Parts: sequence; C-alpha cells; structure tokens
Amino acid sequence: MKTFSWSSEKNLQLIESRGISFEDVLYYIQRNELLDEVAHPNRSKYPQQRMFIVAIGGYAYLVPYIENDSEIFLKTVIPSRKATRDYLLSKQEHKQSEEVNNENEST
Repeated sequence: MKTFSWSSEKNLQLIESRGISFEDVLYYIQRNELLDEVAHPNRSKYPQQRMFIVAIGGYAYLVPYIENDSEIFLKTVIPSRKATRDYLLSKQEHKQSEEVNNENEST
C-alpha cells in the first residue's frame, strides 16, 4: 500500500491561508469523499501530476499529486467552485429531482 506524504512547510501555509490541511484531505479521502481522480488539466506544464477531487464540508477541493512506486506526494489544496458545481451541486440537483419524482408517483 502506498503512503501519502507532503511538505510540512506547505501544510502550514495551507492552514494559515486556506484553513485546510493535508491531514484534512487524507481524512476525507479515507471516508469515501473522493469524488474523482483526473489528469492535471495542464499536462504540458505538469506531465507527471494527477489530481484528486475531494468533497470537504460540502465544497470540492482539487488536490494535485505526484505518484511513484511507494508514495503519493500531495502538492497543494485548491478550493474549486467549478468542481463544486460539477460534482456536488449536480448530485444534489439529481437527488432533489428524484425526490420530487418519488413524491409525484406516490400521489
């Protein structure tokens, strides 16, 4: 099993500037809040990076990482309105429409 690692300096920076840590990310990944895993959108600049999309407190965060044979190195944590819209709001809207359909069927 691969281990997760990160820069302790970057972790402190994230806590101070964004109020989130790599430990938070790992906690939510372990609790099945990983929404997706995608290639980095700028493959020419970051060819080795991929990104986790993680739901934390009702918001989606992008977590770029580099993976080798033994570890997954987390680079940073970025809050994303677009990912929240695409991954979380669309699921909520779908769930709400299913509830409305179920209510209509029972009446």
